[in-house]
Amino acid sequence: MNTRIVEVRAKVLRQNDLLAYALRDSFRASGVSVISLVSSPGSGKTTFLEKLLSVLAPEFRVAALVGDLATENDASRLRRATPNVRQITTGTICHLDAQMIKRALEGWRLDALDFLFIENVGNLVCPSSYDLGEELRFLLLSATEGEDKPLKYPTIFNSSDVAIITKMDMAEAAEFDAAAARRNIEGVRPGMQIFEVSAKTGLGMPHVFQFLRDTKSSNAQVAEAFPRAGNLQSTNKA
Repeated sequence: MNTRIVEVRAKVLRQNDLLAYALRDSFRASGVSVISLVSSPGSGKTTFLEKLLSVLAPEFRVAALVGDLATENDASRLRRATPNVRQITTGTICHLDAQMIKRALEGWRLDALDFLFIENVGNLVCPSSYDLGEELRFLLLSATEGEDKPLKYPTIFNSSDVAIITKMDMAEAAEFDAAAARRNIEGVRPGMQIFEVSAKTGLGMPHVFQFLRDTKSSNAQVAEAFPRAGNLQSTNKA
């Protein structure tokens, strides 16, 4: 029985990886930078993403996909920053996968976007195994969660590119040791880019905005090699 479960899981992950590779190729060809966000519940992920969208929207063409077990609450919040938001309701599934992303993007012109953000389901375990075709994975850790999260969940840190320590406005009240958190992150994922922010007060957020602008700039030559469309909705008829 255990052998069978392992075999099925390996097959599922292989299929996901193949589709993720295809999505990544499509994203690159379209010139869109895709960033996924993972965290445990309550890290401030949606507030952080809403702030990103609000600041970037006047300068870039932005969109977001939002994963949740139920409700469209987060998607509704993000639509205050941009209308280009779609909800992915997973039901009992504790993560997004590449097939969900492909399905959610149907009808959208990728070449009409500069940034696509994917907010994963709040979970630090399952998402680590599922490639979504993203260019970068942001891992959010709040000051209210404690400094030892990297030690407890090393796999998700090792599969991420950037660590965002959120809710730094509450660090003193939570007796959060930012230096210890940085040491733990460095111990698990040496050289990982780390930002300390508060989406509420704006602390550290300009550094994240600039990081994203730099990311976009570094991909500019690839993006310019392909024609861009101004309308996010596909012109193809079913």
